[in-house]
Amino acid sequence: MGSAELDEFVERVTERTDIYSVVSRYMQLTQKSGRYWGRCPFHNEKTASFSVSADKGLFYCFGCGAGGNVFKFLSLIENITYFEAIKLQAERLGIELPARKASPEEERRRREEKSLIKINEFAQDFYHECLIKTARGEVGRKYLAARGITAETIETFKLGFAFEEWENLLTKLLKQGFSPQQLEAVGLVAKRKNSSGYYDRFRGRVMIPIANVFGHVVGFGGRILGSEDDTNPKYLNTPETALFNKRNLLFGLDKSNRAISTAGAAVVVEGYMDAISLFSAGIKNVVATLGTAFTPEHVKLILRYARKIIFCYDSDAAGQRATVRALPIVQAAGAEVFVVNIPDGKDPDEFIRKHGKAAFEELIKNAATLIDYRMKYVLDNTEHTTPAGKLKALQEILPVVTKVEVDATRNEYRKKIAAALALDEFIITREWKKFLRTEPDKKSAVKLAKLPETANPVVKAASEDILRMVWQESEMLHYALTLLPREIFSDVHREIITWIETCAANERRPDKMSAATELSEAANAELARILMSGPNTEHDVDVNVFKDSVKVLRQIVLDKKYFQLLAQVDNYDSSDEAAYVQTVQKSLKIKKESDNLKSNYTCF
Repeated sequence: MGSAELDEFVERVTERTDIYSVVSRYMQLTQKSGRYWGRCPFHNEKTASFSVSADKGLFYCFGCGAGGNVFKFLSLIENITYFEAIKLQAERLGIELPARKASPEEERRRREEKSLIKINEFAQDFYHECLIKTARGEVGRKYLAARGITAETIETFKLGFAFEEWENLLTKLLKQGFSPQQLEAVGLVAKRKNSSGYYDRFRGRVMIPIANVFGHVVGFGGRILGSEDDTNPKYLNTPETALFNKRNLLFGLDKSNRAISTAGAAVVVEGYMDAISLFSAGIKNVVATLGTAFTPEHVKLILRYARKIIFCYDSDAAGQRATVRALPIVQAAGAEVFVVNIPDGKDPDEFIRKHGKAAFEELIKNAATLIDYRMKYVLDNTEHTTPAGKLKALQEILPVVTKVEVDATRNEYRKKIAAALALDEFIITREWKKFLRTEPDKKSAVKLAKLPETANPVVKAASEDILRMVWQESEMLHYALTLLPREIFSDVHREIITWIETCAANERRPDKMSAATELSEAANAELARILMSGPNTEHDVDVNVFKDSVKVLRQIVLDKKYFQLLAQVDNYDSSDEAAYVQTVQKSLKIKKESDNLKSNYTCF
């Protein structure tokens, strides 16, 4: 598929796509003041702050900042790439995708992946029928019923049962035309060690299909129903394959992603049986790790749907250690982190079976913050009655607590720590400052490096007026940048400006399609917000507003330079009269230009 063919395809899909029709498939919209409004599907809110402009073909949420064109919306709501969103809409419209000739290697990999997924899906159906349709599956059905797993949940997760026979699945799959090597590659069979041939990896187990975020079966987990030992562990997962990598998978995410988006939070448990039990009881926004530590890849998967992550690991020592290891990973990714403490040493599955959904929701409601949990864990696991013990406990708490940015909250935690360790607040403050000197807060460093003007609401409004103009008339950008330093604009606005310059250099107009694919998520959403908050018609941009906005920013730049020069004047040595006079004259010249700007606005 050539570039011209692809461009034509995208253009045809775009022309026939109405953003209101697409968005309204997923959420209820109400028309108000020329726009459509609804509750944002990307974060939890009670008041509608999600806005759709049918005329401009854009959406923007004033609550969470998500925004862009119709394909950006589809990519976010369906958790697919931007181009996959275009293809999805094309399928809905009946527009055929132009064929692109793949390389022989690409074609081989694609065929192999399809074959492996097909094998897994056949195995899923086979195990499922063994569970629900055979007399020998009764033992599996009884086990699931005892754990409160309903028939509906069995169907939702396609749970199954593997018989005790060594070659039961192998025989069925060979009859379907698959080779033993393919079955080994997907992890369903293994080679015999002392003789030729293969045998079923999963035997005498309740089978749990494991899918990726697109719902494709990539592996299995099996819970043994007989006795466990070193050769027959309680839980057995598919080994690492071309499809199955535990670091990149969260069990249940394909089923729970919508619920996570709606709730604005994901509940993370350790095992798939915990996840299935919670889901069956009505806690739908749940996912599970697969017998591995929580990884940065797991965080990224969850953050596609929600910023809040609630850990609900087993309350035994191993579960607490796993929680403590996971917390810094999630905190570093910028998520909101909470931890559920399950009483009586229970795991989530046991608790919800005994106490029900309402009691579990109460646990979630009272979940501890990351800092409170870390403090409690340290205090419970260190001897802090001696001076040395108190200092050791303090040093373990500080790496988490010092990341708090709000002054009032920091002060509260200083008091909490002082009370818990029976230390004077002066000592807490001293150690706090010492820690910050050795491990400076990166966020604080970034804040100090930024120009303060970018946070000024006047600067922000003027910058947006400028961007609205250069979106329509990119040649006006040169005029603005001859008078203004780029630093006056925020980071995200500078990214948009640089992109518009690139478009102009390549002799093409900036448009919503290329913005969605070439700008970062933050810049694309910000551009959508700016364009939606402007005039109703695309070309109705007031040149006088643009020029006055440039003047506003120019004046701020000049005023800053003027005060910097005054500071220099105060510091001059009295003997250096020539430099003193030169600096004063320069400052007066700048002051005069600034005053002239103030008296020459056309629209203010």
